[in-house]
Amino acid sequence: MFQTFEVSSSPETGPARLKALRAEMKTRKLDGFLIPRADRFQGEYVAPCDERLAWLTGFTGSAGFACVLNDKAGVFIDGRYRVQVRDQVADVFTPVHWPEVQLGDWLCENLPKRSVLGYDPWLHTVAQIRELTKALAASCIELRPVGNLIDAIWTDRPAPPCNPIRIHPDQLSGEMFDSKCARLAAALEKNGLRNAFIALPDSTCWLLNIRGSDIARNPVVQAYAILDWTDQVHLFTDAVIDDAVRAHWDDETKDRIIDSVEIHPLDGLDSFIAKAEGSTYQIDPASTPQAVLSMFEARKAEDVSLKIEEDQDPCILPKARKNAVEVAGSRAAHLRDGAAMVRFLAWLDAEAPKGGLTEIDVVTALEGFRRETNALQDISFETISGAGPNGAIVHYRVNEDTNRPVKTGELLLVDSGGQYLDGTTDITRTIAIGEVGLAEKTCFTRVLQGMIAISRVRFPKGVAGSDLDALARYPLWLAGQDYDHGTGHGVGSYLCVHEGPQGLSRKAKTPLEVGMILSNEPGYYREGAFGIRIENLIVVRTADAVSGGDARDMLDFETLTYVPLDRRLIDATLLSDDERAWIDQYHSATLQKIGPHVDGWAFDWLTAACAPLSS
Repeated sequence: MFQTFEVSSSPETGPARLKALRAEMKTRKLDGFLIPRADRFQGEYVAPCDERLAWLTGFTGSAGFACVLNDKAGVFIDGRYRVQVRDQVADVFTPVHWPEVQLGDWLCENLPKRSVLGYDPWLHTVAQIRELTKALAASCIELRPVGNLIDAIWTDRPAPPCNPIRIHPDQLSGEMFDSKCARLAAALEKNGLRNAFIALPDSTCWLLNIRGSDIARNPVVQAYAILDWTDQVHLFTDAVIDDAVRAHWDDETKDRIIDSVEIHPLDGLDSFIAKAEGSTYQIDPASTPQAVLSMFEARKAEDVSLKIEEDQDPCILPKARKNAVEVAGSRAAHLRDGAAMVRFLAWLDAEAPKGGLTEIDVVTALEGFRRETNALQDISFETISGAGPNGAIVHYRVNEDTNRPVKTGELLLVDSGGQYLDGTTDITRTIAIGEVGLAEKTCFTRVLQGMIAISRVRFPKGVAGSDLDALARYPLWLAGQDYDHGTGHGVGSYLCVHEGPQGLSRKAKTPLEVGMILSNEPGYYREGAFGIRIENLIVVRTADAVSGGDARDMLDFETLTYVPLDRRLIDATLLSDDERAWIDQYHSATLQKIGPHVDGWAFDWLTAACAPLSS
């Protein structure tokens, strides 16, 4: 069933809300206030109660922030949202191209020296505040932690989520939670540390083998955790915890390594830290809220034996390196999801030429095919269904106001995914509705060449996603074209569809390791005309030896997604022999893997869609 998760906001509401915020700033004697698109858990996706940026400005993208001054209000957005932001915000807000324009530079240009800029220390990480403080030092602009000013004027703000915790079975996680705690605690002790503060909900869910529903489309529990060197876990959450979950953590019949998970209310973190005795606490400055560091620093001022060390969240890399059970689960989830996608595409090919379909019809139908698997827990993000020029809006989300007909002679871009107990999927296909122009086919083929390059690459251990990103762009660069998003992001195992630290982008500096799942999704977008993106999920594996190669350890990618590419959009004259062979092999494998899971008209469509390019 089509639905969106958005707060009540529009360009019309912007001026009044901005005026109310500035009045609150005046009361607090502030010259500016920061409004990030973040919650206290630093997640990309937030609950309705934390949609402060959208409530104020109307901008609903998944990345960005605003900075409101007395005479200016900037909305900072990256290349994915520069079309979208113009449609969503009132002219009292000024879009700012970020990261080309850095917040610190913008503030130094627009604020007098010795101004005071307020922020909510729960919504900004230690690293963010440290970087901004440094950038503002020359202008003597003070960063002042204050209560959240948006909350003070948002009179009908929704209540925070408070949902049940669910057990994620050991047979799907591939490792019991106490084993995870023990090996991470051993690493802490080896490094001379006693405790690690874990800020990210998906890290805590992975560690304790639990899932939740506090964030739409992401099966996470809003929680903090502290893991100590004895394997003890302190969990801070307001989620509902029943006896079955407690038994999951404390079942003596399973010879658990640790005694228990000690549960605290979310607002109990302050008092817990205030009572912390001399020990070492590790925080990750990239994910720990500034408010939490301030708590530890206040305690350290009372107890000089307490030490604060900084390092990466101890769950980040282990979570990213999927074990054999998780990889097998992802393969199974992709076969199930691929069959649903094939049924959808067969339906679309039959219905679209008749006319009458809209973008919302497409979203509704695709979710219906996924639900027919009887295994779908939720979609993994709001489905992107962009017809014609709407496809050029990279993270477009259709609503009743923007709903566009699916017209013959245009492209339809559909980016979607499913959350299954055994895996998370994310797939994009660009489909020709009837006959389209040469420009669309040429651009589609260049994007496809980039996707194939990533699919086929072999690389030495130690290579990061930033080293591979250009391979996907090279065919477009030759034509003077590019796209303003990363080539790929990490993906969780029945967790968040966007997962770090692995990625394929210029910013992705983490070396790729066996078991990491990523998306492979180059694209091309022509504003006002069409958008193209092709996306498969891939997993890093050990590469087979090559005759004549040296003894170097090499990695490559296994493709997880098997759904036909639109052969009508492929200009085979632009392809090399190797690229044509890859496409034919991919379609042959797709028919072999997905064929047994569909029948009737869907199987007939699949067979035709997977025919060799030469036929």
